[in-house]
Amino acid sequence: QVQLVESGGGLVQAGGSLRLSCAASGRTFRLYGMAWFRQAPGKEREFVAAIRWSGDSGSGVSYYEDSVKDRFTISRDNAKSTLYLQMNSLKSDDTAVYYCALDPYLTSPPRTVGGYEYWGQGTQVTVSS
Repeated sequence: QVQLVESGGGLVQAGGSLRLSCAASGRTFRLYGMAWFRQAPGKEREFVAAIRWSGDSGSGVSYYEDSVKDRFTISRDNAKSTLYLQMNSLKSDDTAVYYCALDPYLTSPPRTVGGYEYWGQGTQVTVSS
């Protein structure tokens, strides 16, 4: 059983930065597909960013939703089994609950909500304008 624990959310002014972390259990963390999704009130859960293993010598292949590209950076530390999301130049539209997700099988496209079997509890990010 995989468990995901997120941290790092909070209240920040527009233009500010936050870094989210997601600690995962599991001995083969480096092989998993990992992603961040978010859900704002009254809206569906949407893809933010994903990262997949690209081999032992690589840092992973990353994918981003267009509105966060160039502002957010997804990364992973396989030694610590931890996923990160560095969020810069935050906007009020980024306000949402952010969820960490894990895909152990890599059979679905990285942006697909249904492809992720394990989810964290979510962490609130609020950006004030």
